[in-house]
Amino acid sequence: MHRVIPDIDRNKKAIPEIKSFRTPDTLGLPAKLMDWTINDVAKAITASQAACTDAVIKKIYKRFPGKDNQKTRKELCKQLKTRAFLDNPLLHRLVRKEFQRGHSWVKNQIVYQQEGYKCNRISRNTYQLELAGLRKRKRNKITVKSNRKIKGQIRLIYNQLLQRFEIHFLVDYGTVDIPADRRSIGIDKGYTEAFYDSDDQAHGKGLGKLATKNSERIYAKNRNRGKLWAIHRKLEKIDPAKSARILENNLSRKTENRRYRKNQSEITAIIGAASKALFKGESLKVFAEDLTQPIKNKRQSKAMSRKLNSWMKGQIRDSLQKWANWTGSVVTEVQPSYTSQIDSVTGTLLGKRIGDSFTRFNGVVLQADHNAAKNILDRGTDKEITRYMSKTEVQAVLLRRTARFLEGMGLSLLDAVELGWLDCKHSKTKAFKKLLVEIPGTPRQMSGRLNSNC
Repeated sequence: MHRVIPDIDRNKKAIPEIKSFRTPDTLGLPAKLMDWTINDVAKAITASQAACTDAVIKKIYKRFPGKDNQKTRKELCKQLKTRAFLDNPLLHRLVRKEFQRGHSWVKNQIVYQQEGYKCNRISRNTYQLELAGLRKRKRNKITVKSNRKIKGQIRLIYNQLLQRFEIHFLVDYGTVDIPADRRSIGIDKGYTEAFYDSDDQAHGKGLGKLATKNSERIYAKNRNRGKLWAIHRKLEKIDPAKSARILENNLSRKTENRRYRKNQSEITAIIGAASKALFKGESLKVFAEDLTQPIKNKRQSKAMSRKLNSWMKGQIRDSLQKWANWTGSVVTEVQPSYTSQIDSVTGTLLGKRIGDSFTRFNGVVLQADHNAAKNILDRGTDKEITRYMSKTEVQAVLLRRTARFLEGMGLSLLDAVELGWLDCKHSKTKAFKKLLVEIPGTPRQMSGRLNSNC
């Protein structure tokens, strides 16, 4: 362990230390190429150390909470930054558990600094790289496509699956002025459009139509391919030559994979444009739904499941975070349960959503996505409903708020169900029945009134 984790200050000394037992001649590499690679590996080790330190500090604070353990935490964190942690059994065990050590057998990439290559522009989005190779005064030429000139440190990667070279490099987008008081905004992620914000603006219109069109095309294509596959399997023993021709000419995936990548690029472009339009270069505090967990026990048709599979929730989340980083914004995810079923004016469960409309208990109709976005904005500062609460706990909190609102009107939850203001599905929960205790009448009478309305 003593040799695995070096000091951060030793990164500058990594090159002569490695060259003391491994010279460039033994590897068949020019000295500069070896120096750049060693420097890159040292930076990766340093980043791994920083991640390990951060994780261990969090565990220290969790193990020793409160003001009484402040001195203990300070001492452990001090030992963690030096070699003293090796003599502390607790810290030694935590570091061994969190430090991601191992070996790498990567042989398809190499790092170049600016002086190791030249970048010449051929056309609008095409550049030619002249890279230093193993032979002196001989440079290898590679043609790459990029929408900006390549400069700075680059990583040349050979993609064996696609049999092509990839260039990874950092792009400087400048500095961002982050205001002390960011404007807060809530967004509702949707299928018909990518985002609908609390300022009543839709972003990424046409996403649902394009996703549905692509889904229907793939469905029809695969259905026809299934018929050809059955014919191919049937002819394997009768006419092997014809079966082989069908397999080669009609059941290959090359053209379909190219078309699929094109369709995905179109969807990604819409999502990216929606994220850009949402921020408009402004530093915001964005509250969004946490849609990483699937909705349990929700039945839907196969056609709907197929369309939702092409929704690309992960791409929406990544695009939102990317543009937030570029604009200096902060994205905070909130608990998504019942955000589309709450009346944003009263903060209660009174009302009903049908399609793109949300009808309040007093008959006023709101735009459903705008209403949901405002609820998400309010939930971002809600102290009672936290991100990792269960759906049942969220429902109990909302029912209590609804009961208090109805009490001010001289009504009860049971009256709201009878009037059609409250969805009767809530009446079957334990939280609802617990709140009905204060309503006069026997339990049999209450259950009879509920059954007649649901």
